[in-house]
Amino acid sequence: MADNGGCVTLRGALIRDLLDSKHNVLFDCDGVIWNGETAVTGAPEVVSLLKQRGKRVFFVTNNCTRPRENYVQKFSRLGFTDVAEEEIFSSAYCSAAYLRDVARLEGKVYVIGCGGVMKELRDAGVPVAEEEDAEPGASIYTCPLDPDVKAVLVGYDENFTFMKLAKACCYLRSPECLFLATDPDPWHPLRGGRVTPGSGSLTAALETASSRKATVIGKPSRFMFDCIASQFDVDPARSLMIGDRLETDVLFGSNCGLTTVLTLTGVSTLEEALVYRDSQEPQKKHCAPDYVIESVADFLQALDE
Repeated sequence: MADNGGCVTLRGALIRDLLDSKHNVLFDCDGVIWNGETAVTGAPEVVSLLKQRGKRVFFVTNNCTRPRENYVQKFSRLGFTDVAEEEIFSSAYCSAAYLRDVARLEGKVYVIGCGGVMKELRDAGVPVAEEEDAEPGASIYTCPLDPDVKAVLVGYDENFTFMKLAKACCYLRSPECLFLATDPDPWHPLRGGRVTPGSGSLTAALETASSRKATVIGKPSRFMFDCIASQFDVDPARSLMIGDRLETDVLFGSNCGLTTVLTLTGVSTLEEALVYRDSQEPQKKHCAPDYVIESVADFLQALDE
């Protein structure tokens, strides 16, 4: 957290001064620049104006459900006209990069996850253990296990089953088998007030069953920022992180030495941010943002001048 005490409301000249001091702006996506299939009002204009001002813009999302090329299509569909694939860093893309470049996996990865994770792994050349359709009556006692599996990766999976959990447990019996999670998000809001369990809830089930802790690739882990820094010259002191979730977006920014901004168009509230700011526990204070805005549209006036 910056020396301003945290949770300062951004407005007027303060916005201009903050933007003038930064060269890189990192946005979360869901709840920040869009909600579902609707762009947050003013968000496409803010992104374009930041770029016109010479700022570098990146998008860092824990949503692993689609590959980067599909994100480019969504940006275009929602009115963001100049977003390039190399500016998008998803937990699926970064998980594949980790297995290829950091772990240098020699073997296959067993995936609990969706198509977005699978596509990024294949694009990165990471071998995936194919999930065969279970025969009627099949059980963990009789199902085949691939001896070449050297890693287990857990992401968002709407087709999560007991069998997938059991297989992953068997693979993780080997201490040499890596245990990775795309992200720790426990749940995601849906339209109509409903929620869906996130990758974090599936990871927690496997952590309990295997008595092991997963290495988290997405926010709030530093690795997503390391991915950006490996491809671009990014100075943390001149970078701004804008997100809607205190325990992932803001904590990620804090972990990476970035100035953090909470926008109130998504999950977390100002009241929750103030509780973190006023906590006596140092770790909780890291979840308090430096600044708070109602919406990214609050940047428009400063950028229009």
